Amino acid sequence: MGAMTSVDEVQTWLVRWIEELINKTTSRVEVAGLDDMASGASYLWLSNHRDIAMDPTLINFSLHRQGWPTARIAIGDNLLHNPVLADVMRLNKSFVVKRSAASKREKLTELQRLSGYIKQSLDQGHSVWLAQREGRAKDSRDKTDTAVLKMLALSGRELKDDFTTTLTSLRPVPVLVQYEWDPCDVLKARELVARADGSSYAKAANEDTQSVIRGLTGYKGHVRVCFGSPLKDDMLADAHAMAAEIDRQIKALAVVMPVHRAALSLLQRHFNLATDVNPGQVDEACCRALLSRVQNEPEAVVRRLLLNYAAPLIEDETLI
Repeated sequence: MGAMTSVDEVQTWLVRWIEELINKTTSRVEVAGLDDMASGASYLWLSNHRDIAMDPTLINFSLHRQGWPTARIAIGDNLLHNPVLADVMRLNKSFVVKRSAASKREKLTELQRLSGYIKQSLDQGHSVWLAQREGRAKDSRDKTDTAVLKMLALSGRELKDDFTTTLTSLRPVPVLVQYEWDPCDVLKARELVARADGSSYAKAANEDTQSVIRGLTGYKGHVRVCFGSPLKDDMLADAHAMAAEIDRQIKALAVVMPVHRAALSLLQRHFNLATDVNPGQVDEACCRALLSRVQNEPEAVVRRLLLNYAAPLIEDETLI
């Protein structure tokens, strides 16, 4: 790496490693939707968020494989505690979102800086990846946080542009990243159970780093990266309308996988939950694989993990 002089050279070097990683940890990666967009244009890719590093890695891998330029990536400053990880992320077109800002004034200043940088990047022809919410959807419910969208609108204040005008100029596109298997599924279930019990949950010093490593190296099975339709007109009327359309597209792009049916079936058999939902044809091998992941876990963690996997089939959010 010593002879490399640009980010593009670093990314080219990383491609082979990423290809090997994806080949080892997935059964296949399905990419859809890019053919419907103008090649070479810059877009704001707004995706659901399930894995700290793999979400943007898979999106950029998909773009690269289709001959598109890779996107600049927004990462939280919580990932900077590990120097090696921080350096790799920065070299990979990442920019830092300061989640640790203390005062209201400091937070506003940081949000304005972030919004301006994203706008500038897009105006200069660089696509940007941003998660639809702060933090991963550990309960498998992909819901856009309107605060993220309002942050994006801050870049139009200087010109006194309204929300619709500002967001239209960013060319936002919803993106779904869907994993058959989640390498961090047990860790997420444990955390959700601890929080639901009212227990104080404090992250270990290296917890985010360990989640990154597990997410990268763990088996993910069938992975889908689906690019939706550009948002425009009434879809960008305000933050709530925009969030609703992002959520609608992401949900519509998702498919039901055998593991989802297996998880629902196990919830019905062992916990008498969601019994009004027909799981359809159940793959018993998937059922066994799910149970093997939680064989030494408390009942509450087992239930939580199954709920996470069954979420695409369960409309009753009170269960999730």
